[in-house]
Amino acid sequence: MAIPVSLIEQATRWRKELHALPELGYQEHQTSRKVAELLREFGLQVHTGLAGTGVVGSLENGPGPTIGFRADMDALPITELGNAEWRSTQPGVMHACGHDGHTAMLLAAAKHLSETRQFSGTVHFVFQPAEENLGGARKMVADGLFELFPMDAIYGLHNWPGLPVGHLAVNSGAMMASLDAFEITLHGRSCHAAMPENGADPIVAAAQLILALQTIPARRLSPLASAVVSITQIAGGEAINVIPENVVLRGTLRCLQGDVRSKVRKMIDEFVTTFTAPMGIEGSIEYLTDYPVTRNNAAEAEKVRDCALALLPAERVHWEVSPSMASEDFACMLDVCPGAYFWIGADGETPSRPLHNAHYDFNDQLIGEGISLWTALAERLLPLR
Repeated sequence: MAIPVSLIEQATRWRKELHALPELGYQEHQTSRKVAELLREFGLQVHTGLAGTGVVGSLENGPGPTIGFRADMDALPITELGNAEWRSTQPGVMHACGHDGHTAMLLAAAKHLSETRQFSGTVHFVFQPAEENLGGARKMVADGLFELFPMDAIYGLHNWPGLPVGHLAVNSGAMMASLDAFEITLHGRSCHAAMPENGADPIVAAAQLILALQTIPARRLSPLASAVVSITQIAGGEAINVIPENVVLRGTLRCLQGDVRSKVRKMIDEFVTTFTAPMGIEGSIEYLTDYPVTRNNAAEAEKVRDCALALLPAERVHWEVSPSMASEDFACMLDVCPGAYFWIGADGETPSRPLHNAHYDFNDQLIGEGISLWTALAERLLPLR
């Protein structure tokens, strides 16, 4: 069934409204209220409060299986540099990953399915907060998502720059890497910059440690293993003529295999605690965030592929693509419920800006595509009886 043009236009308006009012993780109060209000207008049963600002809308249409569709709602702490009329009105916050579009598409799919009801069973529409580094999916699970809303399977999507609009990519296994975000503290001994022999310099130790950590993927792992270690923040020092007491490094580890992840974490721990010791520096590490590999259930991934093949030309459906070394906390839902995560193309005539770029804006061309995919997947997985 074709998606009404009026619904696509309405979803596009929702998307732009959400883009103009972005909210950071666990602060999506306006977004959450808007989502809940619309779901109630569509006639769904609405539950709020999971993970604080999470929303679940339930649509039941007779007996049958129960599935979940998930969209993320949070924005990023980035100052938007684009010039769209609907650009962010919140200083230092923007939708630089397309969660505004994901939310709008899932809302529109909920509206369409509530009106057409060409399925038999139950769909739970899960609107998740705090996907960006804050573990909102894990918090929803801990707050009882799958106990309150038992599901046979759950599905998530993400717009994907580099893939043309009208294309879909899905794997039978890993789609995205695991994530370990860490903070390393190097404890030295402060002294005058002109007399370094009187102290223990954590700046020099930090420089050497950063380079040493890069030998883990380059020299300690097989070239066939997938791991990326990145130091992304350095903080230390207050005066130009003082060697500081401490330096803090923050960064991430990403892997595609669980055994590689365990091995690399152990090596990072060893580097931090032993590499700097001969310099008189004591190192400690704290892990701030950890997501598992976003690994699809093969049977559910095949259902997504088959649904896409029924909608799209075969050359637009990409099976067993190279996984991304970026991470996704939907992995925490897949850890406890079968399901699949897939990408839909974001590149129009002009390629999309990269995700997390200050000039990024969701490509509204794919809103109709996303609504069609969600609708078709519901109708295929929950056939009328």
